[in-house]
Amino acid sequence: MNNRYKIGGASLNQIPMDWEHNVANIIAAIRQAKSENIKLLCLPELCITGYGCEDMFLSDWLFEKAQIKLKDIIQETDGIAIAVGLPVIHENLRFNTTWFIENREVLGIYAKQKLANDGVHYEPRWFQEWPSGKVSHYDYNNQQIPFGHISIAWKDLNIGFEICEDAWRIDRPALHEYYQNIDIFLNPSASHFAFGKADFRENLIIDSSKIFNCVYVYANLLGNEAGRMIYDGDILIAQSGSLIGKNKRLSFEDYNLLATTIDFTDPKLSIKQLVDDDHNINREFTKAASLALFDYCRKSKSKGFVLSLSGGADSSSIAILVAESVKRGLQELGFEKFKTKIGLSLKEGSWREIVQQFFHTAYQGTKNSSEDTLKSAKYLAESIGANFYHWNIDEEVNAYQKSMENALGRSITWETDDIALQNIQARARSPIIWMMANIQNCLLLTTSNRSEGDVGYATMDGDTSGSISPIAAVDKHFILNWLKYAELTLEHEGLAPVNALTPTAELRPKEMNQTDEDDLMPYDVLVAIEKLAIRDRKSPTQVYLTLREQSFDNEMLITWISKFFRLWSINQWKRERIAPSFHLDDFNVDPRTWCRFPILSSGFKEELLELQANYGTGS
Repeated sequence: MNNRYKIGGASLNQIPMDWEHNVANIIAAIRQAKSENIKLLCLPELCITGYGCEDMFLSDWLFEKAQIKLKDIIQETDGIAIAVGLPVIHENLRFNTTWFIENREVLGIYAKQKLANDGVHYEPRWFQEWPSGKVSHYDYNNQQIPFGHISIAWKDLNIGFEICEDAWRIDRPALHEYYQNIDIFLNPSASHFAFGKADFRENLIIDSSKIFNCVYVYANLLGNEAGRMIYDGDILIAQSGSLIGKNKRLSFEDYNLLATTIDFTDPKLSIKQLVDDDHNINREFTKAASLALFDYCRKSKSKGFVLSLSGGADSSSIAILVAESVKRGLQELGFEKFKTKIGLSLKEGSWREIVQQFFHTAYQGTKNSSEDTLKSAKYLAESIGANFYHWNIDEEVNAYQKSMENALGRSITWETDDIALQNIQARARSPIIWMMANIQNCLLLTTSNRSEGDVGYATMDGDTSGSISPIAAVDKHFILNWLKYAELTLEHEGLAPVNALTPTAELRPKEMNQTDEDDLMPYDVLVAIEKLAIRDRKSPTQVYLTLREQSFDNEMLITWISKFFRLWSINQWKRERIAPSFHLDDFNVDPRTWCRFPILSSGFKEELLELQANYGTGS
């Protein structure tokens, strides 16, 4: 009896409904697996259609097309067994399934039992949960295929299945009595990237292999599949409580393959294949966001990026991420493959020379802008090779102001019209930078971060104008710390002037000494309030009671909390209009993916009055 088999997983960088691309990736992974004598290969969840098809999963034709494409994949399975994901309509209901195929024969279809319905996931909108323990049959090519909570007798082993969310639930399928004596669990997944999630996932796979005394194989999607969510391409293999297979995550390749030889009689004889890939948050952000930008550019068929580069922290962080997408892409792929994948007519050169061919930046100054930010922007752009333009928008701003003064019959002043005078500067920058993006046929990158989204510290149709918002999912405090890391560890010396500046919008006259934290509150305080109020959904008083032990001045803390809740409430309409953003942290304020809040509300009026009455001065 043979108790040693080479078993693996493949991560795939797919595109929703791009049949040619998706099937080509799957077939390439299968062919490589066969060339490496892999006998069992786990492919990711819904990898034929793509996971992010959204409401197209409510159609019928998508399911039919997926099965047509499945035929081409089945023809590649001689000499290998695979698990491949696609949606299925069965008994007039829609299911998320993985098909087990060997030697061009479909042996069984597992249907997902636990559907993700939190955070960024809305699977119950499209699919039905399959009842635990139930097995029926599905008519495929005039054959009755076991369907549902199936197991497969393969070689001299038993195979069970969980699909992504299945494994994250307490009442997971693997615990069912039907799955006793399983030797291998296959878990095809579409598990989005978030800070800290990789550690949890890795421990989950290791613990699963220990609890069920099995080999547990996990294969995730890779890259920016559909625009917002990023997949890290994790492939993990664990046996009886020990991690024996781990790949390099966040790759620029179309697919990655990881396999190891498993000894089912003596786990100590199994061969380990472990890549050193730590989960440091700064490195993860760099890799995830730069890969997301690269994928977004090529999948949108754009010719590059345009950025309004202010010389401040937010726009500078995005400029570095664009540079890192080129550096990392060239290091991993080489020039020819990088050029082919991104789909641009590039001339070979250093990473800076490549950046220059498709990244365009502009400093749009006013009389309120400082020489320091101009120099900072120019120095940074030159350090990464980006094209740099500089123009002044005072004439446009003055024309808008003059037209309004004529219409109102009065002067517009800082004493009476502060917000209007700030916003018109930001909005006057939008048309011309959009013009550059249109001329270059490039994506316009917006620069708002999550902290600004929380409190509406951004101008609609101004600094929020753009196609994609790369940092809208991370807070300003994180950005400021990451920029120091990028300067020192990533060796972007062009960030030195940026890191020496105090964050400011530079929209008020210079003598007013405007700073972001004076306008709002200290960024670390804002982040602390945000996590309690939005992530943990605590009331104003609950936020106060949690933070008052941290040596804040009592009245200032109440002021900051009140300001946060008030600004959060009145600025929901802005969050509804922020450009699509990457999901990077364990929570988000994008109402289209994570945090829904009414546009019109009480603004926590009663709750804030209670906070002041119970804990303010004189209470």
